[in-house]
Amino acid sequence: MKALLPTSVQIPKILTIAGSDSGGGAGVQADLKVITALGGYGMSVITAITAQNTLGVIAIQDVDLAVIEAQIDAVLNDIGADSIKIGMLASPEIVQVVANSLRKHDITRIILDPVLRATSGASLGGDDTAQAMMKELFPMASLVTPNLEEASLLLGRDISHVDDFKSAAEKLLALGPQAVLIKGGHLDSAHTQLTDYLMWRSIEDDLEIIQVKEFKHPRVNTENTHGTGCSLSAAIATYFADGHDLPHAVGKAIAYVEAGLQAGRFLSIGEGPGPLWPMFEFYPTALPLEDQ
Repeated sequence: MKALLPTSVQIPKILTIAGSDSGGGAGVQADLKVITALGGYGMSVITAITAQNTLGVIAIQDVDLAVIEAQIDAVLNDIGADSIKIGMLASPEIVQVVANSLRKHDITRIILDPVLRATSGASLGGDDTAQAMMKELFPMASLVTPNLEEASLLLGRDISHVDDFKSAAEKLLALGPQAVLIKGGHLDSAHTQLTDYLMWRSIEDDLEIIQVKEFKHPRVNTENTHGTGCSLSAAIATYFADGHDLPHAVGKAIAYVEAGLQAGRFLSIGEGPGPLWPMFEFYPTALPLEDQ
């Protein structure tokens, strides 16, 4: 191992295992922007190549399984990772390769965003993939972050109201992860205040207890929401790698994404829903003239 010099600087190292978004608003591209904006060192494993833009997903090509495994080994054998974010895994076979590789490297700090459908509605993984995630990756995950549609697909029933969050989180937590975050961004547009529901396991006096925290925040009035889920899970992984406990990392990440949505409200990128603006702390975007 290379010896550290007295002046060596260590920063959080975050590996994202996800699909590539050619439009730059979601997937690995969004993850790396967020990780960098929050002061982490981002690395990537590409699981699929997508041809997509703000209007939708045009084509998907899975990466060869041996190449996915080689990417994971290349990064973890040399650089290592303080946390790992997992996004799009388009097939059960990819899920299995990723799970086997992470077990081999004894990785324990995993933020799993069970991406099964794009914002545009395109399928990014079927029921077989969902079942494989629940069996192979949920028991390894520090946190699973489904939105309402993903939670519905995973549980096989409609999750569409705040009253459903507790039971949904309980059922998903029973599958083995240390924590579950049910994201409320897909609540009916009549909800001007959104709720994200975190349930996690903790140990007190050698006993496991289940704790809950609700994060309530205003809905940002914008169509530029592409890649919001990817950005949130990448932010959680970065804060987690930087030493924040999980509830604190989740709260900071939610605030970061809300600020990114506010900053990106007036961005004009493509003809469809654009992305949030992850670099708002460094490059604030200009408001329309009438708002200045």
